[in-house]
Amino acid sequence: MANPFDDRDGTYRVLVNESGQHSLWPTVVPVPDGWSSVFGPDTRHACLAHVETSWTDMRPRPARAGR
Repeated sequence: MANPFDDRDGTYRVLVNESGQHSLWPTVVPVPDGWSSVFGPDTRHACLAHVETSWTDMRPRPARAGR
């Protein structure tokens, strides 16, 4: 079986953890504890576009709070 994270034609979700970090996640893999789905399921391209527009500060939420 091929790695589902590398499937360019797969269906994905965008996950976010409590620190506000984002992850592109294939729908065939269960969402891990501590992560919530915030976008999708959709194409890999659409999910990556969502991450690009919504996760503009790569620092974890606690680090952003101390600006």
